Amino acid sequence: MNKIIPVIACLLFGVNVSANEYVHHFSPMPLTEGSSASVDKKDPYKMIKTVADITFKRFANEQNAIQKNPNILKDIVREELIPYINYQYAAFKVIGSNFKKTNKNERAEFVPVFRDYLITSYAQVFTLYKNQQVTFAPAKDFSDDKVVAVNTSVIEPGRPAIDISFRVRKSSKTNEWKAYDMVAEGVSLLDSKQAELNSLIRQKGLSHVTEMLKEKAQKNIVFK
Repeated sequence: MNKIIPVIACLLFGVNVSANEYVHHFSPMPLTEGSSASVDKKDPYKMIKTVADITFKRFANEQNAIQKNPNILKDIVREELIPYINYQYAAFKVIGSNFKKTNKNERAEFVPVFRDYLITSYAQVFTLYKNQQVTFAPAKDFSDDKVVAVNTSVIEPGRPAIDISFRVRKSSKTNEWKAYDMVAEGVSLLDSKQAELNSLIRQKGLSHVTEMLKEKAQKNIVFK
């Protein structure tokens, strides 16, 4: 599982979605004037498509600068992806059963650090960017749903297809959708992170974990 997670993670928002099943190669897509302001957050499928187009066009346009300064990838993730990820919900899910043992101030400190940790994690994964091939199951009616699973398969020559499901959640306040998890081959990356940090939070407290993630978030992005 650990060997495929980097490839899976770099697919977050790096895809195009349509109502019909199709195969898509990762490549920058042409954007229309003002498309950066036209992300449809009321439709999870259209949202992912538009954000993918914007992100990968920018990724391609800034390749020379990225090779000289890989930390630019953090800027791209922060500016193009994070607005469409419900990092607060994900952070609270990671706290999990320890929630009542934490206080408001501890949680207020943890959430932005967890966001920065996600930014660094995703930015590092983007150093592995290459032209993976992805097939999407047909989009479904989501009018009565609060959580949508966007089901995909990742295809690379000489390897078995990898089933990926993107979890996107609808806000009860704004009716807008944001991603919060990926499930790879039946394994939730958010659940895995919760299992990893839950005992640390219980044993050493949320403030300790916040400081630990803060240190990880400050690491430079490197090409390996």
